[in-house]
Amino acid sequence: MSQSTFDDDDLFGEAAAETRAEVEEHLRAARAELPDADAVWETDADNVLGVLNGLKSALDVGDAVDSVRSAKKAYVLGERADAFEDADDLKAEIEELESLVGDIEAAAEEVASLTGTVPAIRGALQDAAEADDGEGGDGEGGDGEEDEE
Repeated sequence: MSQSTFDDDDLFGEAAAETRAEVEEHLRAARAELPDADAVWETDADNVLGVLNGLKSALDVGDAVDSVRSAKKAYVLGERADAFEDADDLKAEIEELESLVGDIEAAAEEVASLTGTVPAIRGALQDAAEADDGEGGDGEGGDGEEDEE
């Protein structure tokens, strides 16, 4: 074996290249885990609840969060070790994916909230309509002014 394979500068250069490749690999994995744009936009649902359930499923980021986190960990390690000659592209890509994943997760939380709220509102509206039908058809012949106070 030659001495040059154990040279600190050579080893550091290899480690830096491996770290950059690791960051890029995690970023590719994160992008692959993101929801499909068409799945988020298109629907075959017959009603609002079906649309919301479909959207909630479509907004699942899967392992993208873990992949972005792994990319950022490797990036921070490389950055602090001053291993990258120019890593602005990696930093920008990490920030972009962090923001996108955060937006998707926030939207998913809002959709999940609506998935519970919309059926409750529908039920309350149905109950109100039934109560109104029951009051109007009770045969008492009142003008209804007493109930409106």
